[in-house]
Amino acid sequence: MNLAIWDIESSNANTDFGSIIEIGGILVDGNFKEKDRFNLRCRLPEGEIPQCMALIVNRTSVDMLTKANLSHYQMLTEVEKIFKKWSPAIFIGWSNVGFDDEMIRKEFFKGIRYPYITNSSPNKRHDGLNIARAAYAIDNNILKTEINEKGNAVMKLESLARMNGFEVSGAHSALFDAELTMKVLGLIKKKQPNTWESFFKTSSKLDTETIFKKEKIITLNEYFYGKSRLYLCAPLHPKHCIHPIYQWGQAVDLRVDVEPLLNLSINDLKLEMKKTPKFLRTIRSNKAPIILDQSYGMKAEPYNTMDPILIKKRADLIKNDEKFAQNIMTVLREVAEEKEQTSSQEDILPEESIYKKFTPNKDTNLFQVWHSASWKDKLKMLDKFEDDRLVGFGKKIIYQESPENLPENMLKEIQRDIAKRILSERKEKWWTCKEFYFECDNLREKYTNENNEEKLKFLDQLNNFVMSIERKYKNF
Repeated sequence: MNLAIWDIESSNANTDFGSIIEIGGILVDGNFKEKDRFNLRCRLPEGEIPQCMALIVNRTSVDMLTKANLSHYQMLTEVEKIFKKWSPAIFIGWSNVGFDDEMIRKEFFKGIRYPYITNSSPNKRHDGLNIARAAYAIDNNILKTEINEKGNAVMKLESLARMNGFEVSGAHSALFDAELTMKVLGLIKKKQPNTWESFFKTSSKLDTETIFKKEKIITLNEYFYGKSRLYLCAPLHPKHCIHPIYQWGQAVDLRVDVEPLLNLSINDLKLEMKKTPKFLRTIRSNKAPIILDQSYGMKAEPYNTMDPILIKKRADLIKNDEKFAQNIMTVLREVAEEKEQTSSQEDILPEESIYKKFTPNKDTNLFQVWHSASWKDKLKMLDKFEDDRLVGFGKKIIYQESPENLPENMLKEIQRDIAKRILSERKEKWWTCKEFYFECDNLREKYTNENNEEKLKFLDQLNNFVMSIERKYKNF
């Protein structure tokens, strides 16, 4: 299967309220031979306040934010076309499961597009950072790394690429970071060919579940406190090995004496599950976990000092005890429900609600028709959507792209809503003018102390840009 290696740069670190402002990708075959590439940059969506630090990191000037050839809507249209053209593929980036994938899903959701394009069949997804961590856990000679003050290997893309001889002067632009990801992954494949295919066996939720339901003993790679570790685990009974709420796999760490746990009451088991170190390990089936053959875990501490017969006996007990697995699922359900009851009762805004409620299929089937329609007809077609969230998103898209097609009362309502958000004096979930100025002033003090004229000039330009947005919306 081809690899679609991609990366984004954003206006904000918040995946709910920030926007993608640059995206790039490279399509390669299984031997890393390039087949296609793209790089797109867009203007900042109307009425959004950017984060200073995000723009400093990805080197985005005010001119780039305001004069790029593509609008935000046009860029997402192009991305959707390219990703469809590249399918089927394994979509992969660097730490993409935690950020880039979340951002593209939410951007597509708010953009009235199918959000799960990178991991819905026939596509799969993986994460280059997960692969690098696993490769390093198996053999720490595979990659040259910097070591931080805590004595741990640094796995940041720019650092890893530089340490392994790749040019990094363009790091933190989307296409350049995709190229660095491709080079680092290519190096891992070359140096560790025997495990390369194993890494990709968990590129889909279904494939991952098939592995832990079938296998008696697995090696799970996890990353805690700056270290990549290998855990030898036994998945629970195949009928009851998936979290009843979060749908993640569950396995027992084989360093633990499991026999005293098997016949505990629900309450006692619940107490044991709160203790650390935890005997239960979670396999995040939909987040490209790394699951390897048991032989890797057998060689790792402390399992390499244990009797293999004892390890096998514990695994048999865990895999075959259906009642024990059922009891664990009962505890996990109770804990999840307790957590839900104590979670914030604050109103969830439409931008944050992608996982709270699925869009009806009837609405999803209308997406392409809506995008193909004229701006005038797009407004009329909003009445056909059942999901109120899509109606709100649609109005905002029309406001950003073709405000002249909105009736006066609707136009004013959208403008007042933007003004209310960005001019808020409270600490909000999104970036406000007040938050921007606070961040800008702190950075200005830092760069003044460092005599960094270039960064100070950048901040002045950005400050003037945000002041112009503030002036515009103060009238509403």
